[in-house]
Amino acid sequence: MDANSGNKTLTTREMWIDWLRVAACLMVMVVHSTEPFYLGGEGSRILTQTDAFWASFFDSFVRACVPLFIVASSYLQFPLHYSTGEFFRRRATRILIPFVIWTLAYALIWGEPVQNLKDLLLNFNYAAGHLWFVYMLLGVYLLMPLLSPWAERVGRKELSFYLFLCLLTTLIPFIREWATEGTLPIIYGRAGLPRQADFPLWGEASWNGYGTFYYVSGFIGYLLLGLYLRKFVGKLSWRRTLAIGLPCWLAGFALCFGGFLARVFATSSTFPIEGGVSLAVVWETPWYNDTLGVALMTVGWLLLFRQFNAGGRFYSKVLLPVSRASYGMYLCHMFALAAFSGLFRGWLGIAGDGALGTWTTPVEILLTALATFAVTAIVCSIIQRIPKVGKWIMG
Repeated sequence: MDANSGNKTLTTREMWIDWLRVAACLMVMVVHSTEPFYLGGEGSRILTQTDAFWASFFDSFVRACVPLFIVASSYLQFPLHYSTGEFFRRRATRILIPFVIWTLAYALIWGEPVQNLKDLLLNFNYAAGHLWFVYMLLGVYLLMPLLSPWAERVGRKELSFYLFLCLLTTLIPFIREWATEGTLPIIYGRAGLPRQADFPLWGEASWNGYGTFYYVSGFIGYLLLGLYLRKFVGKLSWRRTLAIGLPCWLAGFALCFGGFLARVFATSSTFPIEGGVSLAVVWETPWYNDTLGVALMTVGWLLLFRQFNAGGRFYSKVLLPVSRASYGMYLCHMFALAAFSGLFRGWLGIAGDGALGTWTTPVEILLTALATFAVTAIVCSIIQRIPKVGKWIMG
């Protein structure tokens, strides 16, 4: 594979992608293990200042997990290597069928099954909120065949221009917040979950939600980032990787970490802090996947993982099977995570009153994430190997 070619093709397995997938899968579980420490009560609850710190630290540290999955898919799939029909057939087997199976499992096991099944006609089951990811991913896949001819011939300068536009759109959530001179108003959907109401920008209006930057915003930027890495970024030295990647990651982490804490302390300086879910929506604004901090950390993580090309026995016997099962792990992990979260909280207690004092919260987060990861990795890897059936369940 010619690292300097603009039209290079993948002829060997990109081992760094497997390392990235496994790490991103663990990151997702850290995100969900952290949620109970700022979500609770009526919707939002942080018990202590220490809990606010740890929630912001862990969640900010791993918030690039979803963009990393998109970049990995883009790097391997975009532009398409086969016909549109074949692409969709492969994606249906790998993504859609396991998604349907696990969506039904959550709907039948968590909450009210009848209402859950009705809701699935319009959206994912909110009790299994992590499934939003698959809807977004399917939308990105729908665009890949349309953009593939352009992706085949795009030059470095042209692609850099579009990446720059995508980077500019990561500022939009903060521009909306600034334009309203404070917190954006909250509107609620049918299920009672809030989202921030849009302050109209650059062509947006009550009769038009598609402003100037609508079509170059969101996860399209990560699709293009994967394409840029594949076509124009060759093998970097560790020195150059750290020189570029570390400042990007540190700047992104500072924006996410500081942004969350600033919003928490702007809410109240007295703990516990408790309110509706809309309060958590405000706190989480710097964590949105399409914001500057997350985008910068994504670049930093990507440059780091591109250095991970170690093979050997551990890679082939442990990491590769887990990488292949990572999508199934994402789909089913909430069953195990909910159980482990309750178990460790019961053993160790809560916040500063817990068995480990101020260390109770970080230990609970890490134990929950690691235990969930280990169990789902083993179970999903075994199920995936079942002849004829495993791929339909785990992808």
